[in-house]
Amino acid sequence: MDTPASADREGISRIERMCIERGLKMTGQRRLIARVLSESEDHPDVEELYRRAVAQDSRISIATVYRTVRLLEEKGILERRDFGGGRARYDQADRGQHYHLIDVDTGKVIEFADPRHREIAQEIAARLGFELVDHRLELFGRRFPEGQAPATPRRPGKPQDDEA
Repeated sequence: MDTPASADREGISRIERMCIERGLKMTGQRRLIARVLSESEDHPDVEELYRRAVAQDSRISIATVYRTVRLLEEKGILERRDFGGGRARYDQADRGQHYHLIDVDTGKVIEFADPRHREIAQEIAARLGFELVDHRLELFGRRFPEGQAPATPRRPGKPQDDEA
């Protein structure tokens, strides 16, 4: 994740740098939106992004935030995510392969990486006669009640210990 400390020597965030590299005109409000996105440790929707930006510059409008997010998505800088809840949320496009686990009770999005997933996806695609060119994984789950241990997941074709 980009944090204020990870901005480059000129104080430019990763998203600002990507905008400049793609030839986007960087107005003060676009810079602010890019900085807020870069500093985000979650996947904000436009309304949340607006709340964070307006806290730093009260002159920014919700329309500017919507237009900027749409432009950043068109330029491949942001990716739209749908984690349920009826609103699009956004993720930086260049963050490398990672996956999302969404808590269905709270809406919290937990990011994780697991190289085994890509290997399995490639094996499945090959078995079905395809070369994997991209993939996405979003898991939706509910936390176990406190003190309740998770059950061992059942593996297809293998009997559970109590079934053997």
